[in-house]
Amino acid sequence: MHITNKIMERMKHLKELNRTYIIGIDGLSGAGKTTITEIIAEELTTKGQKVVVIHIDDLIEERGNRYNTGHPEWYEYYSLQWDVHGIKEKLFEAVHERLNHLHLKFYDKENDLCYMKSINIEQCTVILLEGIFLQRKEWSGFFDYIVYLDCPKKIRSERVLQRDEYLGNMNNRLKKYERRYWRGEEYYLQEVNPIESSDIVITSF
Repeated sequence: MHITNKIMERMKHLKELNRTYIIGIDGLSGAGKTTITEIIAEELTTKGQKVVVIHIDDLIEERGNRYNTGHPEWYEYYSLQWDVHGIKEKLFEAVHERLNHLHLKFYDKENDLCYMKSINIEQCTVILLEGIFLQRKEWSGFFDYIVYLDCPKKIRSERVLQRDEYLGNMNNRLKKYERRYWRGEEYYLQEVNPIESSDIVITSF
């Protein structure tokens, strides 16, 4: 996959950093980020890299911190779904400070609880961080390479509405995406312009 080769080329140029590289796989809901991350991780591993994959959706907050807060739903999604400053400190800054372990807060969806998990990155050469809103201003300066998956909204919308059965029937899913998720995504596109600031943009279908 040519994306993997591009990442390897970037890593050669950044060798003097002497730390784990942070590669972001960014894109909106339903763009195919998880699938392409799995492919890149496998290919990098085949090329001798020690890869740790982190999904940003595993690091979300408990429901009480992101629902019924008095803010518009799109704002809750964009600004409160994650502990943005905590992730900045415990993930991004920790890697840049060359720490050997990351101590991150993971979310247990079944019990609606967060728990601390330690990730050993002493031998890790690449962290693949996959998820939405990765290029928000608090995090954007920490990435060594950003891949953005650009997928037509019609295709993405069909995928997520078929996928997210936990949101209820099709009408309930649609209404929630319109109130919360798609408005948050529109804000991200307007505020950050992630396509423009990515290192490589991949059109996915």
